[in-house]
Amino acid sequence: MAETLKVTLVKSPIGAVPKHKKTVLALGLKKMNHTVELPDNAAVRGMLDQVRHLVKVEEA
Repeated sequence: MAETLKVTLVKSPIGAVPKHKKTVLALGLKKMNHTVELPDNAAVRGMLDQVRHLVKVEEA
């Protein structure tokens, strides 16, 4: 298991459920194709699972 995950926003959260919009912001993703590196832990994995249709995840 990798220590960090590279997360990229690939689909706009404009029409998404409000809870998913807040999750995307909490992950630190601000606009399309923005990439952030996040720690690989259970909390982040749970958030990514919730918005898996909006993001692309790579192990870094």
